[in-house]
Amino acid sequence: MSTEPDVDVVVVGAGLAGLAAGRQLRAGGRTAVVLEASDGVGGRMRSEIVDGVTVDRGFQLLNPAYPEAARVLDLAALHLRPFDAGVLVAGSDGSHLVADPRRRPGALVSSVRHAPGSRLEQARFAAYAVRLASGDGRRLLTGPDTSVGEAYAVFGELTDRVLAPFLSGVLFDDSQTTSRRFTDLLLRAFVRGTPCVPARGMQAIPDQLAAGVEVRLGTPVRAVTPTSVTTDDGVLVARAVVVATDPAIAGVLLPGLDLPVMRSGTTWWHLADAPGAALTGGRAVLVVDPDRRGPLVNSVVVSNAASGYATHGRALVASTALGTAGISQREVRDHLTLLYGVDTTNWDEVAVQRITATVPAVPPGSPLRRPASHDGVFVAGDHRDTASIQGALVSGRRIADAVLRLLA
Repeated sequence: MSTEPDVDVVVVGAGLAGLAAGRQLRAGGRTAVVLEASDGVGGRMRSEIVDGVTVDRGFQLLNPAYPEAARVLDLAALHLRPFDAGVLVAGSDGSHLVADPRRRPGALVSSVRHAPGSRLEQARFAAYAVRLASGDGRRLLTGPDTSVGEAYAVFGELTDRVLAPFLSGVLFDDSQTTSRRFTDLLLRAFVRGTPCVPARGMQAIPDQLAAGVEVRLGTPVRAVTPTSVTTDDGVLVARAVVVATDPAIAGVLLPGLDLPVMRSGTTWWHLADAPGAALTGGRAVLVVDPDRRGPLVNSVVVSNAASGYATHGRALVASTALGTAGISQREVRDHLTLLYGVDTTNWDEVAVQRITATVPAVPPGSPLRRPASHDGVFVAGDHRDTASIQGALVSGRRIADAVLRLLA
């Protein structure tokens, strides 16, 4: 094998972290190639067109308040479509909108009247949200960590009927055992920004990141060393190697790597036999069930935010449950009927996505930043920083900067 490098850096994996690393290496004046086993970029963030309908790989959102997203993405070019800042609590006692009054002043009276919990519990959470949103977010990482269930118990019924159902779908965890530190960072982003989707699907984000980066698709990697990558086509020699795959593949390529448990979930995409205005009044708002009367942790009329996702004026609904097995189509439809108050018999199922690895679990005490390398190979991904789009993008840049320092 030749010892003369074919390229400065080989990045394994064209997810957000790998693409962010490739961009940063290129900006630093280094030659880099990103190898991807699948037929497209994006990793866990992909979109596809099914019978003219855009469906993302699971219901995902981009929060433009993420600092790294604002730094590396051309947000204007994504034509972001915002969702409502709030949740529609659809319980056995009816549906009530609980919204952020700063961004929906008209919903103030309704939110105060229908938000669960005492006025004291509501005031406590309002003050907590203000503290989360203010100042330097790094201060949230100080002090002892605990589970979000313990930390948010002080908000009483507001936690049980609004925060816990909402966070179950965000964290893919209904046990309330996720780290308070990590959850506070996510809530800070929700309070400071408005979650959105690109007008033509989440695929637009990795597509934009990939512009100008050399990516070789359909190239699975079989083995890595600090200076080489083995593929089915042979060995590629480099001055440095970055593994930016999902944790399962990273663990195969790098035995002994510290890896998190991955959460799993299933998303159903339906075309309703009605326009979005007939379901949630035209609002692009997350619907949750505080009474847990079915398997779904949330549902949303995506086309109320981004009409281009759907066709012929029909509403496109994305609904998510935890886990990937044991849930029947009948159970899903019955729960959707309860959530939206309409007959769902004639809703067309567009796609069902069972995703065994959605986001990394973050139990209390988890490090929110892991070492940049393992046995001489650099490692990037949301499992190395915070388990979020922000974490994936930051990890890619952080590891690329470490490589640039090494090569310098």
